[in-house]
Amino acid sequence: MSANAHILVVDDDVEIRSLLADYLRQNGYRTTTVADGVAMRKMMAREQIDLLVLDIMLRGEDGLALCRSVRQYSDVPIVMLTARGDAVDKIVGFEMGADDYLAKPFNPRELLVRIKSILRRADRQPTGGLRAQNVQRYHFDTWTLDMVTRNLSDADGVIVPLSGVQFRLLSRLLAAGRLVLSRTQLMETAGERGGDPFHRTVDMCISRLRQILHDDAREPRIIKTVYSEGYVIGVEVTSS
Repeated sequence: MSANAHILVVDDDVEIRSLLADYLRQNGYRTTTVADGVAMRKMMAREQIDLLVLDIMLRGEDGLALCRSVRQYSDVPIVMLTARGDAVDKIVGFEMGADDYLAKPFNPRELLVRIKSILRRADRQPTGGLRAQNVQRYHFDTWTLDMVTRNLSDADGVIVPLSGVQFRLLSRLLAAGRLVLSRTQLMETAGERGGDPFHRTVDMCISRLRQILHDDAREPRIIKTVYSEGYVIGVEVTSS
């Protein structure tokens, strides 16, 4: 899919739309640009979109609201663009279901690298290193993670939504079993690259996963912190 992917750019800045359309097309991607959420929804209803580049600071309905809306009906990968580099904004974007995040001003080449990386992940089932290819579900504590539908459900079958980053982090940890995964390994799983700020992003995502799993942050049982090393699943994991 990645070689012929259709990318939809949603940005109300005409210069950025033009720049990205030209650059992405030069690099072999079919690219469509729109200025707002109304046009985005019409295009997504009419065309097969393989990746969405979505600006946060849109007039009218902003990018975070649009991201959350898209996640109600589609798993299309989403790269968020923002003029603000605040880590809180980044985490909120991930919580809404974004797959990656890039602060303006940015180098189009960096966006291209991230798009290629996301599309490669989308071309294959998420892997957790030790995960068998035929695993469809992970069962741990009172939870089940479905690798096909990407749904997390509790003991009563109630589905708890996960963002793309949360799903990738949790599935990687479950696949590793009792092996400790470093922050760098989890950062790569989340689609991040860089130094300490991104490590903190992983920590914040793990904190949110613990809240979702009702795992006491002071004495976590399910996702344990291994001092100076990383994180590990602390309960038995089975698969089906």
